[in-house]
Amino acid sequence: MDPKTVLRFAVDEQIKFVDLRFTDLPGSWHHLTIPINQFKEDAFDSGVGFDASSLRGWASINESDMLLIPDPERFWVDSFYEEPTLGVFANVVDPITKEGYELDPRAVAARAESYLRFTGIADTCYFGPEAEFFVFDHVSFHNEVNSAGYKFESAEGMWNSGQLENNLGYRVRTKEGYVPVPPVDSLQDLRSDMVQNLQAVGLIPEMHHHEVASGGQCEIDIKYSNLLSTADNVMLFKYVVKNTAFYYGKAATFMPKPMFGDNGSGMHCHQSLWKSDSALFAGDGYAGLSDLALHYAGGILKHAAAIAAFAAPTTNSYKRLVPGYEAPVNLAYSRRNRSAAIRIPMYSQSPGAKRLEVRFPDPSCNPYLAFAAMLMAGLDGIQNAIDPGQPLDKDIYDLAPEELSGVPRLPASLDRALEALESDRDFLLKGNVFTEALLDRWISYKRRREVDQVRMRPTPLEFALYFDV
Repeated sequence: MDPKTVLRFAVDEQIKFVDLRFTDLPGSWHHLTIPINQFKEDAFDSGVGFDASSLRGWASINESDMLLIPDPERFWVDSFYEEPTLGVFANVVDPITKEGYELDPRAVAARAESYLRFTGIADTCYFGPEAEFFVFDHVSFHNEVNSAGYKFESAEGMWNSGQLENNLGYRVRTKEGYVPVPPVDSLQDLRSDMVQNLQAVGLIPEMHHHEVASGGQCEIDIKYSNLLSTADNVMLFKYVVKNTAFYYGKAATFMPKPMFGDNGSGMHCHQSLWKSDSALFAGDGYAGLSDLALHYAGGILKHAAAIAAFAAPTTNSYKRLVPGYEAPVNLAYSRRNRSAAIRIPMYSQSPGAKRLEVRFPDPSCNPYLAFAAMLMAGLDGIQNAIDPGQPLDKDIYDLAPEELSGVPRLPASLDRALEALESDRDFLLKGNVFTEALLDRWISYKRRREVDQVRMRPTPLEFALYFDV
């Protein structure tokens, strides 16, 4: 695509506004809107100015001027605006150097793809994420000096029906959570509408269903693509899901663990390397994998603690990543095994279907940074022939501690993951994909704005545990 094609499309669709979309460092979408008669072809070269100092984790006020350069490869008609509006992905560019802004997450993903091609190992890394989410009927929360709390409601909630009480005194879901039919699954029509809205903006949904947790947990699978396009797709996916739920009078959230006593939401990331239309992960090794694929897995496992700082980037992420429960924390790989950090799907023996599924990421992540970090770890594994060790073909959740001796675990908190990123970062700096400035900014932002804030605030449960000490 080129700028002329975009503008011609805008004329054909009678577009009145152009909405430039870009992603801040933590991973939220932002936009600037321009009347179509003010949006000229030269905007694709000269860009549109904005204040980067007002966004989380970005420039200081003395270096606040930045440019948004529209990407003519990614545009769509936004179906949630009353006036015909063209959405366009944009890159952030420094107006002085004319280079991509080093803290722009989309630029990191683009540099990761460039570095992949530079290595000669492969020319494409495909990603296929499965971003789970909850849909609640109502949500409220507050955090005051003298009061704090949250409450959400769902007609499907285990606290409303089909509930049992365990020996710890809290109610747990019954076993009918995964892919039930209506009326237990009350969100079928909402998800179908989400799918149609996703199709309208150019995404390719492959399947949707109710997930395991009660309270309206859902999954919509979208077709894989290359790293940058898939990260774009995740941002667009979240936008469509949230806005469709909003128009139904509901609230969708990609928070990893909003509910105690039931499953949280993960974002399992399927990935594979290709070169000249050849599948590089297929071979004669374990689970039909090539040595290259096993070394890629070795890199992921070796650097998993540092990757977690991007792939499980919230304090809430680690309420899902608890040993022996719902999400894998033991750094092992295994075929068909959803209790391992890396699973090798075995649905098909086709070489083109050979891939790795990294299971510890969650949908709170910034996809540009998380995908780039995983690719860089995998490439480091290939470049250094990192042995992933022996596969662990057992239900890891049921293994005794002595059976897991020597098997490392993910960090138990965001703070520990940030410490791992501080000490294990060289693999990310290759090819200038990540920079020291970005890594330092990420660590300081997360500690100051999230880790310390959560650490300093009492919780309602602490009152129950400690008020009468």
